[in-house]
Amino acid sequence: MKKLLTFTIILICSAISFKSISFSSSYYQKDHLILDLSNNIEWLRCSVGQQWNGENCVGEVLLMDHETIEQAIIIANEQLGGIWRLPTLKELYSLVCHECEPPKINKKVFPNTDRRAYWTGERNKWSKNSYWTVNFHTGHKFGRFYPYQEMAVRLVRQR
Repeated sequence: MKKLLTFTIILICSAISFKSISFSSSYYQKDHLILDLSNNIEWLRCSVGQQWNGENCVGEVLLMDHETIEQAIIIANEQLGGIWRLPTLKELYSLVCHECEPPKINKKVFPNTDRRAYWTGERNKWSKNSYWTVNFHTGHKFGRFYPYQEMAVRLVRQR
């Protein structure tokens, strides 16, 4: 009985360790960029408006509507190279850490993420005028926001 209990405890601890490792093992940290191996994309480590200082994201997160986001993407393309864009719903929602305290994201990989809704570039097919967002305070996704509303932004590009 004692061996079975010990084995069960080891198995549970292994499962817990594997779960926490699997979340962060799909990311490779490279300065201000995060390589997302699961989605085959690169994330800006900080939200738009913040800067990576080598240890943390500093500054204020900018809230943007879709018109302003288009301008931010042009600037990101010019200054960082590549073709930056808003993430899809699947890509952004994959960052949600349901076990984490708010903000519900891996804080070591994406430090100082705001506890609010972040834009995706994906329209809600049931409500054509609305776009999907992911809220990092609750970890939920919502498809009810209009492009003139202001939300936080995290940009991605293909690898």
